[in-house]
Amino acid sequence: MNKLFRPTLVAAALALAGLSAHAADLPGKGISVLPLKSSIAEETFQTLLVMKALEQLGYEVQPIKEVEYPTAHVAIGNGDATFLADHWNPLHADYFKNAGGEAKLFRKGIYSGNAAQGYLIDKKTADQYKITHIDQLKDPAIAKIFDNDGDGKADLTGCNPGWGCELAINKHLKGLDLESSITHRQGNYQALIADTITRYKSGKPILYYVWTPFWVNTVLRPGKEVSWLEVPNVPGAQGEDQTQLPNGKNYGFKLNQQYILANKAWAEKNPAAARLFAVMQLPIADINAQNMRMRQGESSEADVGRHVDGWIKAHQHTFDGWLEQARAAAK
Repeated sequence: MNKLFRPTLVAAALALAGLSAHAADLPGKGISVLPLKSSIAEETFQTLLVMKALEQLGYEVQPIKEVEYPTAHVAIGNGDATFLADHWNPLHADYFKNAGGEAKLFRKGIYSGNAAQGYLIDKKTADQYKITHIDQLKDPAIAKIFDNDGDGKADLTGCNPGWGCELAINKHLKGLDLESSITHRQGNYQALIADTITRYKSGKPILYYVWTPFWVNTVLRPGKEVSWLEVPNVPGAQGEDQTQLPNGKNYGFKLNQQYILANKAWAEKNPAAARLFAVMQLPIADINAQNMRMRQGESSEADVGRHVDGWIKAHQHTFDGWLEQARAAAK
């Protein structure tokens, strides 16, 4: 009898071992994930990359829900959503604090680092009038150069209401006494920057805010078509006084680090996902390149999905390494 049962017991043991190994490969099986992103279409690429990695770990990832940054931070802090792949620090510091800070939010490991941002003008105008600093626009004659509507004030292509850069820009203008010289033009940034590029191509002076990584910087290239404006330190502009960059320049913003922001309680219950969020890294150059493909017409959901799949295939060893670390954290 023992001989008859022995093969059955061995088979059962092997089956259980297989199930155990499968569970270890899929630590997120049966667990739902809700990703958030802002209205910036170009953030879909890095968000989808995180989603695909989570799916490989077995998580049931829902479609992206689009909300602006302040709402996203609060939703994640309250546990109404799982993660945001584009949390900027220090730009989103106030949103982080207001949503509960470290008590409610998880952010470890830099997803994409050293993102610059600031104000630029067309190089032709910069060279002609020797404009290098934004506070030179206090001069009515200089401000008028960038006046698009005839009111005598320079028109600055700025940020969507609700974005972190909106607060910083407004504090710069107020702190540097530029509110009477510069109008912060707000609305849909994509439409505003498209109009700005059209103005540039028609030979007109332009003044705008931009960040990296973003496709605009491959069309209006700093040092080529456009020039950065330096910004004197403004106490409290970002909750910090010193914004000088390592290159000695001061564009009014410290270099920002982008994190995958998640609900802390959820991350603690899901060590595999938490580890994944901490180890994923995406070079700015890769984001810029993908964003430019979107600019050139490859902007559909299918296109961006194909871009993500292509990136994974080209970096399969790196991608698999993230998953290996995530699975190890779940054991």
